[in-house]
This record gives sequence, C-alpha cells and structure tokens, in this order.
Amino acid sequence: MPAGAPGAPFPHPHGIPPMANIVIGITGSIAAFKAAGIVSRLVQQGHNVHCVCTPAALEFVTPLTLMTLSRNPVTTTFRDETGDWVPVHIELAQKADLLAILPATANTMACMAHGLAPNALTSLYLAYRGPVLVFPAMNNAMWEHPATQENARTLAARPGHRIIGPAEGPLACGVTAKGRLADDADILSAIAAALG
Repeated sequence: MPAGAPGAPFPHPHGIPPMANIVIGITGSIAAFKAAGIVSRLVQQGHNVHCVCTPAALEFVTPLTLMTLSRNPVTTTFRDETGDWVPVHIELAQKADLLAILPATANTMACMAHGLAPNALTSLYLAYRGPVLVFPAMNNAMWEHPATQENARTLAARPGHRIIGPAEGPLACGVTAKGRLADDADILSAIAAALG
C-alpha cells in the first residue's frame, strides 16, 4: 500500500518504521506547555507523533515548538488541511494507533462527550476508532462541576476510552486541589499500556 493512502502507516521522518503512530491532542489549558515534553519523549522512544491543537491551545504553546519536537507538521485549524485530497484530520484518524488528549479542558471534554466538532481536534476525534486517552487539567471547581463529571463518565464508558487524572497538587489559580495534569511518568505509562 503506498504511503499516504488511507490505512497505510505514516512514513517516519527518518525512514525508520515507527513503534506507533500517535496523535497528541492539545487544548487550551496552562498545562499545554507540558505536552511539548511528552511529545519529545515519545519521539525519542521511536514513535511517530502528530500534534493537533485547538485554537485556544495556541495561547499556551506554539506550533513551531511542537513541529520541531515531533518532526511533523502541526494541525491547528482546517486551513492547515492542504496538499492532499484526504483532509488531514481524517487521514490522522485513519492512521493513528492512539489518540491522547493532553491536557483535556472541560470544554473539549464536553465537545467529545456530546459529539460536537467545532475544530480540527474534535473533528478528528469523531472520525477516530482506536484507543483514546483523556488527561484532564482544569480548575478544581470546574472539574468537580456535575456537568464535567457527567461528561467524564460518558467518555470513560465508551469502548477504548480511559480518563487519567486529574492529579492533586498546586493549581495555576493558587489553590492546592484536584485538577493538575497527570505527572509525565503516569502519562507515558498510560500511553505505553494503551499501545500494549
């Protein structure tokens, strides 16, 4: 099957077969900067990593940083979907072995739970049929809100979905509570387990 055809593996930037094709979805949380380190570690492990950002994520991390660390183009809007007849978010959904949303905001979790697709990341999610890891990060009151808890339960109940975190600790808003993005070691361990 030729590279680039639906169902074909993505070519690795260095011509070496990747361990796995991983899509990292990054959303608009202060914890978005931590995604860059995870992307770097996964590439070092031999994975082929593609980053898809919501528009709000770009307030916290730049496409240039993610492109440099992942060694792949970064999808931020539907305007990035040029060059091939298959839209990028569909191609990524067809070829990915794993989708990890980190950090996952309350807004993105709500979109995922209710099937809304206002951006490239949530559109990719609806087209994807593999394992999904969701790593929430938000203010503790937002996490504890009944709507967020219901959305988390909805996602966790879907086949192949797993919610990891949030962790307890100091939050950007100045309180110490449950709402932090999971630790890097826990994120990497969850990804390894999902890839089995």
